[in-house]
Amino acid sequence: MGKLWNAHSRTKERSGEIEMAQLVFNRYEKKYIMPQHIYRRLRERLLPHMEEDQYGLHTICNIYYDTPDSYLIRRSMERPAYKEKLRLRSYGIPDQDSKVFLEIKKKYKKIVNKRRIQLGLLEAYDYVERGIRPEKESQILRELDFFLHRYQLIRGLYLAYDRIALYGRENPDFRVTFDHNIRSRRTSMGLENGDYGDLLLPEGYYLMESKIMGATPLWFAKILSELSIYPVSFSKYGNIYRKERDAFHLEQMMVHRTKNWKDIRGRTI
Repeated sequence: MGKLWNAHSRTKERSGEIEMAQLVFNRYEKKYIMPQHIYRRLRERLLPHMEEDQYGLHTICNIYYDTPDSYLIRRSMERPAYKEKLRLRSYGIPDQDSKVFLEIKKKYKKIVNKRRIQLGLLEAYDYVERGIRPEKESQILRELDFFLHRYQLIRGLYLAYDRIALYGRENPDFRVTFDHNIRSRRTSMGLENGDYGDLLLPEGYYLMESKIMGATPLWFAKILSELSIYPVSFSKYGNIYRKERDAFHLEQMMVHRTKNWKDIRGRTI
């Protein structure tokens, strides 16, 4: 998944320490917003260079944990050199016996670092919300311990979206994802309670992310330039927070990016 290092530790005993499945990702991520007709043109241009991963269109569901006064997202929106978030993620709607990922997402000087462990759904709830620690051990679990001791956390936001992921034919570590139907809610925030919610973007809009550790391929940069697709600073959680306060204005955010986009009839949108 566009990683510098990807550690899969199967459950085993080593030097008296029992390790759990864990994953680590380091990469640069850039984000882009586009309407459907630009998305379709881009997908056509990417065909010779990228292919869809094995999961096809799938739904990602998240619970973002935050303090009662939303300190973590407010701090993130200030764009500090270092920021961090904690989220619980499932692929699809889980049941009580499903495995989910508990993840710390950090960003320092534009490099995104994700450190996550796999737990059972109820086990994850017990750990984060009741302080019942898993009977396992790993470096990432110790980092999660520190995070949970540092902040008083509650379920802050439920966030789901439908995703298609592509990877490079020549360089599989180069990945591009397209998210749409980004939706959220502040009530009934269990992953098991369904993936419904209020839409963040207008229907038909896509959020694209490019993910790589290193330089972006020249062919990709050329395609984006030819289609007038330019990066934008965009946080799903952050913009939901703004929208709830009438401070999210997509048209204003995109005004300099949409002036050259034309639909199939040649009208400027």
